[in-house]
Amino acid sequence: QVQLVESGGGSVQAGGSLRLSCAASGLTFSMYAMAWFRQAPGKEREFVAGVSRYGGSTNYEDSVKGRFTISRDNVKNTVYLQMNSLKPEDTAVYYCAADRWGSGGAKALFDYYGQGTPVIVSS
Repeated sequence: QVQLVESGGGSVQAGGSLRLSCAASGLTFSMYAMAWFRQAPGKEREFVAGVSRYGGSTNYEDSVKGRFTISRDNVKNTVYLQMNSLKPEDTAVYYCAADRWGSGGAKALFDYYGQGTPVIVSS
């Protein structure tokens, strides 16, 4: 079965950096656009960043542009989210998601989600 397993979350002070990873199995990874979402306590899940099947196209939610970078390695079946200049408002559980038919954008219908990894940014 399809599995998306996130890792790399943790606690960091404001201004710090973290790199999240999402390892995929049970699917042909290069056939899926990938994305990261996050859900803060008491809030709805929101799109953070997406990357096309071969990494040629990326898109970001406005508040993370210039600070976060999404990338993928189709040999390792892994998608990454490099997060720099972290702010307390970035605190959330971060999920990766796989999109079989779209481009991994915010409006896509994602087929699979992982279980999430928590990120806590203290001021």
